[in-house]
Amino acid sequence: MIVLDDITKSYMTLKGRKTVFKNLSLDIPAGVNVGLIGRNGAGKTTLMRLLSAVDLPDSGKILTNGRLSWPVGLRGGMQKNLTGRDNVKFVCRVLGVRHSRMHEKIRYVQEFAELGEYFDQPVSTYSSGMQARLAFGTSMAFDFDYYLIDEVMAVGDATFKRKSKQVFNERLKKSKVILVSHNMRLIRQLCDIVVHLDNGKATLYKKVDRGIQAYRHAGARN
Repeated sequence: MIVLDDITKSYMTLKGRKTVFKNLSLDIPAGVNVGLIGRNGAGKTTLMRLLSAVDLPDSGKILTNGRLSWPVGLRGGMQKNLTGRDNVKFVCRVLGVRHSRMHEKIRYVQEFAELGEYFDQPVSTYSSGMQARLAFGTSMAFDFDYYLIDEVMAVGDATFKRKSKQVFNERLKKSKVILVSHNMRLIRQLCDIVVHLDNGKATLYKKVDRGIQAYRHAGARN
């Protein structure tokens, strides 16, 4: 189970402080794949960053006994001033992976992401697709209870996409996913429940089609 307890999160912008969530509470049941949907700007990526601890709330707390990955997608949680290799080393250290096991993880990501010489270049020099491949490959190198997938499941040519899908499906045999997507077909295919974000509020729907209906209704309203 994942519990969001009275979460408030805001950011400073050129127009002043913008509050994304204020006193948000939500209980996500254990053992289900979750579709996280909402219009652009509803706070989906912010929530994913909070769940993964890439970012922290202004107040409130998030409680879970599961291991959550970082958001995998075009805005994956990689450190841009580090190289791809050093990012993998950093993740290994955070997760307690040392010595020969660390070398195995680095080799896995290097081969999986197919970045060539860029693996030893700063992530700031990567295209968005290369960043996504690094983040996706790094996530797949480790076992998590929840994989957080933000918009993009895989990028690259057809061969890379097939490889990514195969590995991801293997992970989902024993793990769950929290998926951000505007592709409702994919949400129906992978998710057991839906969390709809709208105007700073989160509504959980145990029936996926009801959540999708609410999402479409909110889009038409706005």
